[in-house]
Amino acid sequence: MASKIRVIVVDDSALVRSLLTEIINRQPDMECIGAANDPLQAREMIRSLNPDVITLDVEMPRMDGIDFLGRLMRLRPMPVVMVSTLTERGAEVTMRALELGAVDFVAKPRIGLAAGIQLLTTEITDKIRVASKARVHRLAPAAAAQAGQVAAAAARPGLLGRLSTEKIIAIGASTGGTEAIREVLTPMPADSPAIVITQHMPPGFTTSFAARLNSLCQITVKEAQDGERILPGHAYIAPGGRQFHISRSGANYVAVVDDGPPVNRHKPSVEVLFKSVAALVGRNALGVMLTGMGDDGATAMREMKDAGSYNFVQDEASCVVFGMPREAIARGAADEVLPVTQIAQALVSRLRGSTDRLLNRI
Repeated sequence: MASKIRVIVVDDSALVRSLLTEIINRQPDMECIGAANDPLQAREMIRSLNPDVITLDVEMPRMDGIDFLGRLMRLRPMPVVMVSTLTERGAEVTMRALELGAVDFVAKPRIGLAAGIQLLTTEITDKIRVASKARVHRLAPAAAAQAGQVAAAAARPGLLGRLSTEKIIAIGASTGGTEAIREVLTPMPADSPAIVITQHMPPGFTTSFAARLNSLCQITVKEAQDGERILPGHAYIAPGGRQFHISRSGANYVAVVDDGPPVNRHKPSVEVLFKSVAALVGRNALGVMLTGMGDDGATAMREMKDAGSYNFVQDEASCVVFGMPREAIARGAADEVLPVTQIAQALVSRLRGSTDRLLNRI
């Protein structure tokens, strides 16, 4: 019999600790081996009990969850699922937690805490299962991380020059995707083709995600809005809890954001976005499949390839979870399989080749 996933719950609310402990212990494949009311108590439990996963509240006394997470990922990296609040502050802090190495997060309901958390049972336990299998990496010390950021900025490619405005880059991601998307977007030059992105994320968090990326990138990054024109030099992120795809209006691509049903259990769904790119963009598309659990978007990515797109898929070693990329490869959707750190440069090289071909025809 396979061993159970051993979980420690860290939360300053006795009610939340009790609810999460009960939910975890009801699962046949996991058990809560400890519940701590603050990070200092959690530190001792981690040392003595050696859990597979911890759930970690963001705001706690004595040491907040972000400070604790940063120390944990530097000294003893392990899978962490954050428990966040559905507020603007909570969303910003959650983005920071993902940057520090948290595998995923669950958003506490605003009201009806006990009933709300029970309704989230499937989401909570699914994310714990995924986290237990995720690849986590030791967080670099601040000085090394800063040096790496300076080197990355210096290595950013120059402008692409004349490119067809017909071109679109389409990106899909799930678990671990927020940092993978950052890795791809930050080197992209300011005159990059339009980029459309679906990252599995609930309502209330994509605004902060887009704002964070916009502060780091040469391109403009924003949440997609229904009816807006899709422009070069911009990246558009599917709003949490909505479906996002593209349509055409004359010579222009236009964003469509609606309340369509979940697809592959997801809303937003990569499948929805990639299908529209396959149908409308064809050989002018570049596809990118990044880390994530499941198979959302894999079939549509093959449709993109069949329509003439050129597709990049993140390799297993650099994925937090090698689910969606594995399925895209299995369906024959990948043209190149690369570490996430090489995908931006590969996109730029492919685009430069397109520019050269265009200039040779003039």
